[in-house]
Amino acid sequence: MEDEAEMYDGVRAQFPLSFGKQSKPQTPLEAIHNKTLRSSTTTSTNDLPSLSSSSKAWLTSLRNPKSSTNEDSLGPPRPPLDNSNPNHDDDVVVGPPRPSAAQLVSADEEEEMIGPPMPPPGLNVGDSDSDSDSEEEEEEEEKENRYRIPLSNEIVLKGHSKVVAALAIDHSGSRVLSGSYDYTVRMYDFQGMNSRLASFRQLEPSEGHQVRNLSWSPTADRFLCVTGSAQAKIYDRDGLTLGEFVKGDMYIRDLKNTKGHISGLTCGEWHPKTKETILTSSEDGSLRIWDVNDFKTQKQVIKPKLARPGRVPVTTCAWDHEGKCIAGGIGDGSIQIWNLKPGWGSRPDIHVEKSHSDDITGLKFSSDGRHLLSRSFDGSLKVWDLRQMKDALKVFEDLPNHYAQTNITFSPDEQLFLTGTSIERESTTGGLLLFYDRAKLELVSRVGISPTCSVVQCAWHPKLNQIFATAGDKSQGGTHVLYDPTLSEKGALVCVARAPRKKSVDDFEAKPVIHNPHALPLFRDQPSRKRQREKQLKDPMKSHKPELPVTGPGFGGRVGTSAGSLLTQYLLKQGGMIKETWMDEDPREAILKYADAAAKDPKFIAPAYAQTQPETVFAKSDSEDEEK
Repeated sequence: MEDEAEMYDGVRAQFPLSFGKQSKPQTPLEAIHNKTLRSSTTTSTNDLPSLSSSSKAWLTSLRNPKSSTNEDSLGPPRPPLDNSNPNHDDDVVVGPPRPSAAQLVSADEEEEMIGPPMPPPGLNVGDSDSDSDSEEEEEEEEKENRYRIPLSNEIVLKGHSKVVAALAIDHSGSRVLSGSYDYTVRMYDFQGMNSRLASFRQLEPSEGHQVRNLSWSPTADRFLCVTGSAQAKIYDRDGLTLGEFVKGDMYIRDLKNTKGHISGLTCGEWHPKTKETILTSSEDGSLRIWDVNDFKTQKQVIKPKLARPGRVPVTTCAWDHEGKCIAGGIGDGSIQIWNLKPGWGSRPDIHVEKSHSDDITGLKFSSDGRHLLSRSFDGSLKVWDLRQMKDALKVFEDLPNHYAQTNITFSPDEQLFLTGTSIERESTTGGLLLFYDRAKLELVSRVGISPTCSVVQCAWHPKLNQIFATAGDKSQGGTHVLYDPTLSEKGALVCVARAPRKKSVDDFEAKPVIHNPHALPLFRDQPSRKRQREKQLKDPMKSHKPELPVTGPGFGGRVGTSAGSLLTQYLLKQGGMIKETWMDEDPREAILKYADAAAKDPKFIAPAYAQTQPETVFAKSDSEDEEK
């Protein structure tokens, strides 16, 4: 027996430990990411799907081969067709013809060919446009490789019923916030989310007000929510309300004397360095700096400089990279910048009048403090030099914008800046994401996000190297996440590879019964008391039933609905002591039987006129009807 055991152990040692165990089939990561591949990364013509550069070049050469003759062809000449086989007509030939035996021997002696096969020389047809097309595609590939734009794969975080106009990703890249015109904020967690891409929490900050902006604190433990109401809210990382800023008195004319905004908010941002300071802008024409530890009043009120007195809304606001400068986009099309310094006030340090012909929707400072980007309803994007703000460095036109939250942002290395476009009724192009080179000030790439929805907010996360773009219309909304498995890290890569749990036949989930004895009576769950209520309704005392109206005769001021309501009254009636004869008499005759007694011995009115008017004089009627 010991020998057999030793033999078994020896044989078992030759196999891995997992031998004989049934393991669950796992989908490889390559197959998972193939499901999220984008059909086309850019909107340029003759573009190819996401392939390697060598494969794409080979497919391009097959589509548009260069003109060449047999003398210019590279490599050995193609062998002639072998017609010696009598069964050649019966066999179906797939692919190129089989080479001869001599060439097979020479091919074995040579090294193996790596890469796709050479295109057949017979297909080489002269095409003058092929060179330019291949060169353009090669240039695009070089640009994408140089800027490392992650565009190969895409997922969509759905859940909203209207356009998503607010977006915020925390600094670690684990949680994403999206706010929509459907009045809700959805919270997504990449670490706890599976491939269903469902949000773990939904909030409604202010009932009936659109969510216009979201911003994380520098420590990512709280976030700011700006809605269409006059009061901004602070939430913790898990979506619990920490406080709401106070609303000002709308009847005070001077905005500096109010404790808060008096009109709907338009934008808000957390200070990039200080975790207790935030900035908000409003339609009441003011910017306010708040301390998150004091929700009762603001720290500073900034009133923009206006050409004429009045209230012009501040449409957007922004901090610079160090938090030492504030920029505001005013409703009259001007850009005003304030430097935070001791004794500063509402007078702007930089004032650019009529920078745009319409409302400004987004402002963004560069980290080096040299450039400022602005986006507007007039369909333009402008690049400004903060050292010389008289004229813009570059103006990009024909960028339709129909949403007041359309922003503009930089890439992590700030070589590029990107923005989204809105769809137009008569246009055939959908919502696009445009990438521009900051140094050359030219368009680098144009990415189609949605054919029917507008792109509003966009962000490029530095740690994840993933691009977020919000889109939507009046009936749907979502956040598109663009990534590349070879360039991106974590984020979408984590949740896409995590398959949801499959439901089993044996699964059973009982509905929980919650007992809350200390709840208010309005919200307390109680058993049905329908029978008890019906019994109380039948009781005249408990139901407070009113007295019935008079339906029968009464006597002595006492109303009786039967033979008598009192015992004494009933007994007198039965004994004949009370006779009710007036029910049978005529009222006129009952009155006239006292006429003779009244004429002989008047008691009330007649004695007063006995001497002055012994005979009664009646007034004569003036109406003609009575005389007739």
